[in-house]
Amino acid sequence: MTQRKRLSNSHSSSQSKRQSGNLVSQEEDDDSTFTQPSTLQVQRGLEKLTTAQVDQKTAEVVQYFLVKDQKKIPVRRADLVKHVVKDYRNIYPEIIKRAARVFDQVFGLKLVEIDAKNHMYILINKLEKVDGASPIKSPANPKMGLLFVILGVIFMKGGVVRENLIWNTLKKLRVDSGEKHEEFGDVKKVITDEFVRQRYLEYVRIPHTEPIEHEFRWGQRADMEVSKAKILEFMGELHEQDPQSWTQQYKEAHSVPSSTQAGTSSQR
Repeated sequence: MTQRKRLSNSHSSSQSKRQSGNLVSQEEDDDSTFTQPSTLQVQRGLEKLTTAQVDQKTAEVVQYFLVKDQKKIPVRRADLVKHVVKDYRNIYPEIIKRAARVFDQVFGLKLVEIDAKNHMYILINKLEKVDGASPIKSPANPKMGLLFVILGVIFMKGGVVRENLIWNTLKKLRVDSGEKHEEFGDVKKVITDEFVRQRYLEYVRIPHTEPIEHEFRWGQRADMEVSKAKILEFMGELHEQDPQSWTQQYKEAHSVPSSTQAGTSSQR
C-alpha cells in the first residue's frame, strides 16, 4: 500500500514537472506560431473591420506598452499578440504602425525593436534630446544613480567587467550587495534581475568557472538611451576628476556623431 502510494506520488510529481516544462516550452514557442501577415492579408483584414474597431485595438496596444514602460519592461511580440491583439493578428503590422504613430505624435516616444530575433520592443523618449544628446542625461532618482555607477564602471573598464568588481565598487560607496539597503532593498536582485529584465544590463555567466562567476555588459536599452559622454561626466563628478583626463574613454564617448549616438550599440 505504502509502495503504491509512493509510486503514485512519484508519478504525479513527474507528470507535474512534464506539464510545467510543457508550459514553459509553449510560452517560449508562442511567437513561432505567429506568422507576420503579408500586405495583401492586412488589406483584406482591414476591409472586414470598421475604422473604430482598428482605432480601439490600436488604443489597447498603446495602453499595454505604456503600462509596461512604467517599469521599463520590454514587450515581447508573442505576449502582445496573445494578450492584446488576439483576433486582430491578421492586421498586426497595421496596428503596430498606427501605435508607433501615436507614440511619436502624442507622447513624443519612439517605438524601437531592440531584439529582432525574439521580437522585443521598448519605448525611447524623444522629447528631451538637447544638441543630439541621448534622452537620459543624468540620474533622475537614486535607483538610476545606482545604474549610472554600474554603467560607468563597465564603460571605464572597456565594456565588460566581472561581477565581483561591481560588488566591491558598490561596497566602497556603502551599498553592500549582501545586505538589505534602505533605498534599494535587495541590491543584488535589483541589479541582476530588474536592470537585466529592463535591458539596461547584460548579466552573463562566464564559461568554465568554479565557483560560477558572471560578468556585466551594457544592455540594449542602455546602448540606445544612455549617453556615454554623460556617463563620463557622472564618473568625473563621482571621483572629482576631469573627464578629459581619461583620454581613451573620453575619445570613445565623443567619437560617435551626436546625431546617431542614441541608436548606436556600444563598443564591447
